[in-house]
Amino acid sequence: MKVILFGATGMVGQGVLRECLLDPGVERVLVVGRSPTGQRDAKLVELIHDNFTDYSAIEPQLAGYDACLFCLGVSSIGMDEARYRHLTYDITLAAATTLARLNPGMVFTYVTGRGTDSTEQGPLMWARVKGKTENDLLKLPFKAAYMFRPAGIQPLHGVRSKTGWVQALYIVTAPLLSLLVRVAPGFMTTSEQLGRAMLKVARDGHPRRVLESEDINRL
Repeated sequence: MKVILFGATGMVGQGVLRECLLDPGVERVLVVGRSPTGQRDAKLVELIHDNFTDYSAIEPQLAGYDACLFCLGVSSIGMDEARYRHLTYDITLAAATTLARLNPGMVFTYVTGRGTDSTEQGPLMWARVKGKTENDLLKLPFKAAYMFRPAGIQPLHGVRSKTGWVQALYIVTAPLLSLLVRVAPGFMTTSEQLGRAMLKVARDGHPRRVLESEDINRL
């Protein structure tokens, strides 16, 4: 399987990239991003690209892939709706629309979050925007598209948040997070489990198009 990964330098993407490189069924990983990951692997190819709303200059390099693992995202904290919508909806749909045209047999997997509002009508701004993003991704002519809604994610195997205070919080609460992964799978998963689940669904499919933390951990 040949996969494209967006968001490989973020916390979620770091974990997903690790699982891609470890999975013997993944032949090639194309990382599309603004900065290098710093990783070296025989099956890793990195494509530095600055404009995440226009892929016309690199379209030939995006063709011929079986799956996209889209892990690019931002926090809505301190952000107005227009800005958050641009960084969440516009950027995601620009990539997905291009990939659906170039790779009609592709499986597209997208990381959203627990509480995403599929009705697009709820009071939480981020949940409405994520809901519209999910809904419009599911309308695109991919072979299949799957929405992953983890709640909490414990970073493992050296995966780090780029936000200092968040990383410090993960370190302090690591024992508690490990316990929650075991006793509350509906509220906590790990970067390892999420990456493996995304690859499994990309490879084998799943009867549900929207997967919550329980589904991720079960996979």
